[in-house]
Amino acid sequence: MKRSSALVYLHGFNSSPQGVKCTILAAALAKIPGAPPLWRPQLAHRPAQAMGTVTQWIDTRAGEPSAFTIIGSSLGGFYATWLAERYGCRAIVINPAVHPERSLAAYAGAQQNPYTGERYDLDELHFAELRALKVSRISNPDRYLLLMRSGDELLDWREAVAYYAGAWQHLVGGGDHGWEDFEGEVPTVLQFAGM
Repeated sequence: MKRSSALVYLHGFNSSPQGVKCTILAAALAKIPGAPPLWRPQLAHRPAQAMGTVTQWIDTRAGEPSAFTIIGSSLGGFYATWLAERYGCRAIVINPAVHPERSLAAYAGAQQNPYTGERYDLDELHFAELRALKVSRISNPDRYLLLMRSGDELLDWREAVAYYAGAWQHLVGGGDHGWEDFEGEVPTVLQFAGM
């Protein structure tokens, strides 16, 4: 598999680039001479704004966007799927939110991001923007790697396995949504990114 020219890490709902998985991945990349750059933005809580920031960054980079690898965790996995379809690039989705307009419905109302302290209301505009980004079916499963824990307490692993049918899939028993022991999955991530 061809080496990625850049990696983009997209965090999940009310998270940040300082989350466990992104921190572990960044530390691993820092030890690899000549590793591609890793961009890990703090995403806006509004989906349209978050994707506007990411697409602007990708569109202004040198090189072909199809050579990028987008890594997304939870809601970031939903975003990574939309971006992979838009740019024809690889996506690694970690415990992805397949139907965030449904899975986040229980959290509607006042929110505070524990990393940034930002306060906002999760409202109908968020859900409308998520529906607008929905990919009904992935077009090229070979471009996707699904990493999923069966013990995810927030998302149903069976939805992800079905949605990413035909993609490379790595289902690990037990665990939780946070995937605190993510170090063991880093070699798989890097291999899929062409390293």
